[in-house]
Order: sequence, then structure tokens, then C-alpha cells
Amino acid sequence: TDAPDIKVLKDVSFSFKPGETIALVGPTGAGKTTIVNLISRFYDATEGEVKIKGRISSMLEVGTGFHGELTGRENIYLNGAILGMNRSEVDKKMEDIIEFSECRKFIDTPVKRYSSGMYVKLAFSVAAHLDSEILVMDEVLAVGDMKFQEKCLGKMGDVADKEGRTVLYVSHNMNTIQQLCSRCVVLDKGRIIYDGNVEEAIRIYMGTVKESPLKLNLEDFPRAEEHKSHVAFMKKLEVLDADSSVFVQNSKMRFKLTLTANQQDLHMYIRAIIHYADGTPVTMITSKEAFEAKCGEDRKVTFSLDTQYIVPGKYTLSLILYEVNQFGTFRNCDGVKDAYCFEIKAGEDFAHKMEWSHRYWGHVALGEIKIETE
Repeated sequence: TDAPDIKVLKDVSFSFKPGETIALVGPTGAGKTTIVNLISRFYDATEGEVKIKGRISSMLEVGTGFHGELTGRENIYLNGAILGMNRSEVDKKMEDIIEFSECRKFIDTPVKRYSSGMYVKLAFSVAAHLDSEILVMDEVLAVGDMKFQEKCLGKMGDVADKEGRTVLYVSHNMNTIQQLCSRCVVLDKGRIIYDGNVEEAIRIYMGTVKESPLKLNLEDFPRAEEHKSHVAFMKKLEVLDADSSVFVQNSKMRFKLTLTANQQDLHMYIRAIIHYADGTPVTMITSKEAFEAKCGEDRKVTFSLDTQYIVPGKYTLSLILYEVNQFGTFRNCDGVKDAYCFEIKAGEDFAHKMEWSHRYWGHVALGEIKIETE
């Protein structure tokens, strides 16, 4: 093809020791996933080398290392064999894996019939319990339910602290990284810009979240597995009535979204999810009325978001297209994570005159306390 060669990583060099829990953070496209793919031997480096001492268990996407036609139990044996374990060694771990995964009822069912949540539960349990010296995780726990996520994070802490295994963790959730990791590597545009203390790394990472341009080509953004239905596709996002991506609190953000439908008779809705720059969810807004899109034609939809209660700071906006059929069943049509980065600044009428502490007060201001005298 005539596509240009793109150098994803540039002069990246770091090492980690047994028992370390290391986070990789950085904006979308920084090179995090490329690094974990290289370490997991899914990619070969075109330059440089990756030296590994020990066996690796990786969870880079839902179902990594699973064969859809095999049952959950058979896939456990398969993953053990890949790590060089024999059947008797896997048998010793089998009960713990099944119990932790919460998939006992379906353990002898082919995993192609599993939901994405069940996939993640079993895949994490396999990775965490089989005998590997290095555990690599790339943002996959977001699929599981909240209770299971907490269970997994506790297990990851035990893997490092009690079992002395190394954990390499990629996440946009800074709260999780603060709880779990002892070291953090910050990437930006394929380079390491910081390697060290977690708190300092988060501060530096926040500085890498730049405001987006006012016109975005959404076709360039990667899609998560649950948003690859190809039912519809978001192509462009344009910010209206603004000359920058910095907004004063209590103003409205207006957007024009261009999308195309690949099926007839789609009645779609828009869901907008706002995260603070450290990955903490702030709120979710959904359109009340559906809009129609004709198959094969571009459809332009204008919508607005109110910033009245969002406090000063840097944020990202994720967009999801979904439809609801006549029976009330939801289906994701397309989704782009962190599609738009913006900043909210305090207006003159902002009641809280001191600098806002996101860590202690959150990301929403409901107004002021009104005193009523008797």
C-alpha cells in the first residue's frame, strides 16, 4: 500500500523488577498498547529489543488467548499449556480459577457463548492464578461489573505483594493506579516523559490532556470491541459557536455530529459520557428523542451539553450511538472514547472563590448553601 510508515514509539527504554506494580498512562495514541503488545510478544519490534525473564500472562482485550469453540475448562488447560504448565499443575489451580471467575455454572460451555463480562471474569481469573512471573493488563477490567472489578484489583495487589509477581497495568483510571501501583510511566506521542512517583506522574499526565481542535475526524479514533457492530459509524464532530475548546462554567457546548447508517430504519440516540482528565467518571447525558438515519447516507445531528454544574478543570467527552427497538432492547451502534478534550474555567458568578480541589470535593458544584434566619 501507499500508506506512510508511522513510528509509534521513539527511544523508549525502561525496565522493571520482580514484585513491582507499574502503571502505563498517557493520552490516546501515546503508545501504551503498543508497548504491552511488544512485551507480550504479540508484536515484533522493528528497532531495539525486548528482554524478558519469566513467563507472561496477558489480558489485552476481551478473550485474549481463548478459543471460542473450546469450553471454559478447556481454555484454562490451553492457557496453562501456553505457559509451559502440564495438566497436573493446571489441575491444582483449577478449583481456585473457577471459584474466582464466578463462572462455575458455565465452565463446560463453549466460550463463544459467553457474554463479554463472563469472558473478562474467566480470562482474568486464568491470568491471575496460573504460574506466570509477569501479569500484563490493558484496561480490560472496565467490562466487568463493579463488584468484580474491586475483587480483581484486590487480587492484583496480592499478586504483587504476597506472591512477588510483576504487574504491568495500563489504565485511564487514576484512582485505581493510586491504589494499586508503586511506580508510573507517562507516555506522550511515543516517548517516555516521566518515570517514577505515582502522584507526580498523574500530575504530569493531566498536563498532557490538550484541548481538542474544533473539527474532529472521528474515523481516525479506535473503537472498543463492544462498539464494532458496524450498524452505524460516527465520522465527524464539529464544535459550534466557539473559538476554542475552553468554556466558561454555566455555558453551553454545541456540537454537530456527522454519521452514516449501514442498516435501514435505525432509530438512534446519543449518549455522552464526561470524564475528568484523570479518568474519573463525572456524568452521563442521553438524548431523549430518537433520530432516524437512512442507510448509506450521511446524517448530521446537532446537540448541546450544559456545563452548569461542572467545576473548573480539564475533561474528556466520549460519545456512543445506540438504538432501542420496539421491545425496549438496547444495542450499541458505535462509540468513541475520549473523542473530545475540553476545559471548563470559572465564571464571575462561580460561588466557590477558592481553588477547587477535585480530589476532596469531586467534579460537580450544586450551588451555594442558603442561610435562612428565623
